[in-house]
Amino acid sequence: MTSKPENPEQHDGQPSKSEQTRETILEAAAQFFCNEGYSAATMRKIAKVANMEAGSIYYYFSSKEDILGEVLELGLRRLYDEASRVLADAEAQGKEFAQVLAELVDTHLTFLLTESDFTSANIRNFPTLPDDLRQRHRPLRRAYSDLWNDFLTKAQQNGSVRDDIAIRPVRQFVLGALNWTVEWYDTERFSVAPLSERATRLLLDGMAKKDHTLVVSPRRDDRQVLEPQGDVTKAARTRKQVLSAAARVIRDRGYKAATMRAISAEAGVEAGSIYYHFGSKDEILDEVLDSGIRDLLEGVEKTVSDRENFPDDLSRIAAAIDTHLECLFQASEFASANLRIYGQLPQEVRARHRPVRNEYAQLWDRILKDAQDSGSLRSDIRIVPLRQVMLGALNWTVEWFDQEKSGQKGNISLAELIEILQKLLLGGLSK
Repeated sequence: MTSKPENPEQHDGQPSKSEQTRETILEAAAQFFCNEGYSAATMRKIAKVANMEAGSIYYYFSSKEDILGEVLELGLRRLYDEASRVLADAEAQGKEFAQVLAELVDTHLTFLLTESDFTSANIRNFPTLPDDLRQRHRPLRRAYSDLWNDFLTKAQQNGSVRDDIAIRPVRQFVLGALNWTVEWYDTERFSVAPLSERATRLLLDGMAKKDHTLVVSPRRDDRQVLEPQGDVTKAARTRKQVLSAAARVIRDRGYKAATMRAISAEAGVEAGSIYYHFGSKDEILDEVLDSGIRDLLEGVEKTVSDRENFPDDLSRIAAAIDTHLECLFQASEFASANLRIYGQLPQEVRARHRPVRNEYAQLWDRILKDAQDSGSLRSDIRIVPLRQVMLGALNWTVEWFDQEKSGQKGNISLAELIEILQKLLLGGLSK
């Protein structure tokens, strides 16, 4: 005799109508969180994406925090489970390090870019969530990091990974390069497979030819990336104060959270007085976003034009890496704000800032192309994917490197971080 299913709505292993509706809500929320950010979400907006009445959503979830919790859990749980399977299978079959790395890279990118919006929603939103929400999901994120740590540690112990760099920054370097692809890779035009292959080769072997000596230029602590501001009037100071506050708000809480009230509270000025300096919130945010990339552009451009201190192509690349990270952590709070929330910007805002971002990308393309033409960089690497993966590894540092703890016990300094990334990007992680 065939037993009846426990749920009367469920037949032949198929999900019930209630379960299907619940999944539809979660998928709609993941899509919204991924594209516009958690702070911009409301139950009404999620219901609209799910094509259902706003009131009926409460039958399935009590709040958007409740929905977020499941989206974040599913986004990383599925990735964690598949990566665990890849590692278990590799150990059982005795696979080589490079093959296992390629499979892990492909697994991570597949879930991030094509499997669903859940993983990308997790990656994009986690850094700007309130600490109490992040705290609930740290154990699973730590478990996924531990998978990579154990894998890389074993590889280092058996001589497959270079032993002059601690595993934690190596792991952050790898995951950073992969995570940033969600901001630029077009899966509607390209499959994940070629990206996985190119990313794996770059991570393993770096960009420089193996017959070239890697000379990592020492940091010059007296070198300023940006020229000091000459205008020191009270109005100019207040204006800068407002812009700095806006940068902190969008960096820490997201673009949609940067209201005039939030900016004025962060700046410590009356909300009404902001209009003496800026005509609208959009004007403030546009200036913050524009300044962020222009600071990077001007800083790197100035560095690579210094042929006296950086006479060859590889030293110029190393110095440009140095300058990029200096901008993120010391010289420009606008740069880190821009990079952290760009993926959550409305399309019309992105369009306004695309020209200067393209200008910065083209600067790096010239730097890398010159090095490839001179024979310093490998000829089998395409410049644009190389630049995207490289900048991804650099940009993702804003999500894990704590400048306030730089050099403290158990934490690397900014100088050490820069040297590590120079070595890994130029020379790769293979021993």
